[in-house]
Amino acid sequence: MRRKFVAGNWKMNKAADAAVALIEAIKPLVAGLTADRDVVVCPPFTSLSAARTALAGSGIGLGAQNLHWEPAGAYTGEISADMLLTSGCTHVILGHSERRQYFGETDETVNRKLNAALKAGLAPIVCVGETRQEREAGRIEAVVLGQISGSLQGLSPAQAALVTVAYEPVWAIGTGLTATAAQAEEVHALIRGRLAALFGAEVASAMRIQYGGSVKADNAAELFGQANIDGGLIGGAALDAASFAAIVKAAG
Repeated sequence: MRRKFVAGNWKMNKAADAAVALIEAIKPLVAGLTADRDVVVCPPFTSLSAARTALAGSGIGLGAQNLHWEPAGAYTGEISADMLLTSGCTHVILGHSERRQYFGETDETVNRKLNAALKAGLAPIVCVGETRQEREAGRIEAVVLGQISGSLQGLSPAQAALVTVAYEPVWAIGTGLTATAAQAEEVHALIRGRLAALFGAEVASAMRIQYGGSVKADNAAELFGQANIDGGLIGGAALDAASFAAIVKAAG
């Protein structure tokens, strides 16, 4: 039985004081729930150290939203895996559609970042998903499974077992649109099938696949109840303590 996993992607929101305030509001609402599911929040880089202190003893993990594949060097504005570790991070989001869309990330760069995260001992969440145009053109399978193969290229089964995949249909991120539970489950099943082809059925059956795309308290339970949906990567709703806590509870 795969353990459910809910992560909040705060994106470019919540400076340190606001991040601490949000964490303090979330903690009592999810107290006790982390015993049987994983909960992680991913604030912006400048809030990580403050968030680490606020999260101490709560059972909630700390993640980052990106990293660079090199351990150090002349990469102005970038963050290394070791920097994330010293900030208290256990997880990192890689290849989010907004990174791909606005900052030119590709399956190749995501793969390099993934290898750096695994080498450092960070637990990666690798994002994949199709645009509305790609969906309407009937290219869901080609796009999403291509991103899986490209982003996870060269991994051993043991390495793949450490990866969480997040399926985020780009057309449902921040738009208010949400894939139906059946639509999401269909793609999650396709993803698990590709993971089985790449890494073996046993590894694929144990890997967690999150859904992300306008997940809210009122649709989380139905989504998380699908056979291949193992939790969510939550955007806007993660910025509200009550909404995020309700989604965490729905993962029970």
